[in-house]
Amino acid sequence: MTVTSNAEPARRRRLALLSGERWATPITVLGLVAVVQIASMIAPPYIMPSPLTILETLYGVLTTETLDVVATLVRLLIALACSLVIGTLLGVIMAMVSPVRPYLRALIVIDTGIPAVSWILVAVFWFKNPEHRIFFILLVILVPFYALNILDGIRAMPKDWVEMYESFRPSRWQVFRYLIYPHIVPYILMTTKSVFGYATRMIIFAELIGAAVGAGARMGMAQATFHMDAVLAWTVLLVAFTLVAQYSVELLERRMLKWRPEAELR
Repeated sequence: MTVTSNAEPARRRRLALLSGERWATPITVLGLVAVVQIASMIAPPYIMPSPLTILETLYGVLTTETLDVVATLVRLLIALACSLVIGTLLGVIMAMVSPVRPYLRALIVIDTGIPAVSWILVAVFWFKNPEHRIFFILLVILVPFYALNILDGIRAMPKDWVEMYESFRPSRWQVFRYLIYPHIVPYILMTTKSVFGYATRMIIFAELIGAAVGAGARMGMAQATFHMDAVLAWTVLLVAFTLVAQYSVELLERRMLKWRPEAELR
């Protein structure tokens, strides 16, 4: 038994190494750098700067435009955290309070059908403060992702679990704490990983339209002054942040769900 338990982690490490998951991102990044380098040798610098120029501009962004970087990250994290809380509450309410479920679900589905550009224009009319505009835009776009995924997660709960737990005659709070909450944690983490990239794109778009400080505002200024190296430098920075954020959520997922066995397909 000891030999098997020791051999299993080693076998998993070999499978992960052979599958290329560990090296997929670095190899892809090197391939993109090579493509950019080749393109920079053909196209003029204002169309495609070299990777070295982009790296130098990125260093300048990190050293001289720190306020814009921090502003974008703080806006994104606050809006994402609020969307997580509100969306999760709406999903739980829809699942546990059946009379309001059809109306809340219809309202959220209508929200998902409204284009992001429409919400941006509405926010410009409704709010004077740029911070309020950006927060509102991200909130109305991200909340439906959490609400619908949490609702689907609770409805996918095995019926046997519900019937067994109801036999103990628990209160609604006990049902949420001991049955629903442990079940929806994977759905919350999965949704967070899924929306991180989308939320980053939306906040850049919102800052580009209605903010004077932030990555989107700086990218708009770089586009207006034909500084392609600055546009790509900001893009690299945002992609790096998204990858780090998703990796952090994956680490949190492994820690919180370490009790759950991982299925392997052969």
